[in-house]
Amino acid sequence: MRSRSIKKILVTGGAGFLGSHLCEALLNQGHQVICLDNLLTGKRKNIEALQQNPQFTFLEHDICDPIDLEMDEIYNLACPASPQHYQKDPVFTTRTCVLGSFHLLELARKNRAKILQASTSEVYGDPLVHPQSEEYLGNVNPIGPRACYDEGKRCAETLFFDFKRMYNGEIKIARIFNTYGPRMQEEDGRVVSNFVIQALRGEPITIHGRGQQTRSFCYVSDLIEGLISLMESFCTGPMNLGNPNELTVQTLAEMILEMTESQSELVYHRLPEDDPKIRCPDITRAQKELQWNPTIPIEEGLQKTIEYFSELALL
Repeated sequence: MRSRSIKKILVTGGAGFLGSHLCEALLNQGHQVICLDNLLTGKRKNIEALQQNPQFTFLEHDICDPIDLEMDEIYNLACPASPQHYQKDPVFTTRTCVLGSFHLLELARKNRAKILQASTSEVYGDPLVHPQSEEYLGNVNPIGPRACYDEGKRCAETLFFDFKRMYNGEIKIARIFNTYGPRMQEEDGRVVSNFVIQALRGEPITIHGRGQQTRSFCYVSDLIEGLISLMESFCTGPMNLGNPNELTVQTLAEMILEMTESQSELVYHRLPEDDPKIRCPDITRAQKELQWNPTIPIEEGLQKTIEYFSELALL
């Protein structure tokens, strides 16, 4: 690990779920943080408390447009991440992944700054190997409804590695698996927030398919620690970051029902096109090269998430 010195750090997508937690963690380390967000899916309320810190600056900006700033490091988290949001305007999603990444790579090159790309487990598509390691090249439908995100993120990884090869830039690629916790959007369509809100409201819990598809859920503080560790390391990646403890969507729903003491019923809907049947990270590389392991059990993380949504007066 490199020693931690005070740096000027740009976090794009910084008002979003992951971005706001990352900004907070970097500020707690004493860094100067520039949070950049177009507020398409990010929210000002996520960063309200941070704006009291003189080391924090917020800029409303879209990375599809170039910007000129000075910084030492860039974390690129800018992109709608839930299917409901990234499928709403798929052309914009692809532009954000590709054109936005290009602009940030040029900015990093100008500043000789390290840059980390928040990639995704979606680059593996509907995987044919299990668990998924970084060597797996994926099974992605390039013309399906999820392709704007899946292929957009894959193309972003291509750009990052080509910039490294051409300009010797210092890049980092983190492939993020399902992450959850406080500040998730209430209506973003992700399974944890959907189930928690439906259970708290006493509404039917909607499960796609028969609920036997699997996911591996990583609590947000663990994920943020992994991102910072990757940036501070000498590793390039790609690096899987997620919790390898796998469970079915049905099991998740039953856990949330029990923890909320909800009387909601389970209802089953058609499985969306190209929805992955299995999803579990092989984190051997992160364990070895970053000495990183997620530590928050699913029960503890869900309890914190339930408490967060309960306080939002959603009922």
